[in-house]
Amino acid sequence: MSLILKQIFQFLKLLNSDTATNQIAAGIAMGFILGMTPALSLQTLFVFACIFLFRIQMGAAFLTAFFFKFAAFLLDPIFDSVGAIVLSAESLKPLFTTLYNMPIIPFTRFNNSIVMGSGVVSILLSPFVFILAKFLVTKYREKVVAKFKESKFWKAVKATSFYKWYYKYDELYG
Repeated sequence: MSLILKQIFQFLKLLNSDTATNQIAAGIAMGFILGMTPALSLQTLFVFACIFLFRIQMGAAFLTAFFFKFAAFLLDPIFDSVGAIVLSAESLKPLFTTLYNMPIIPFTRFNNSIVMGSGVVSILLSPFVFILAKFLVTKYREKVVAKFKESKFWKAVKATSFYKWYYKYDELYG
């Protein structure tokens, strides 16, 4: 439980930092894909590789993956029906046959209707999640953080010696 609280506090610290909104939004979008698709598949390894190779905020990705994983269980019937529609499409059967006969591709478990449906839905919705996350992070920084930094409470906290000590400690040891 304390690990999750630590991740949430680090995410709030990340939202208040100078990290680019594109990095945070990309992390949220990748976390959406990780959370919606089943774990322990080749697709998740590909998403992990993207997170580690590109400038994507890992903390945002892992935290949102944790929360979207709960929603994925509720959406499994929808994923099952979408996957069944995609897998039963006559025009795609030769492609699926070819993919299934390849050496590594069957480890993606694409022939499972829930895996196929969750992959299709999460990949199609991830650009919208990215745009929404970028918009929300920008608005959060404009409205909430700006008002909080101008409040009397924050000015009083910044004036304390404890805050100055913590700020110096955070600069040195992160």
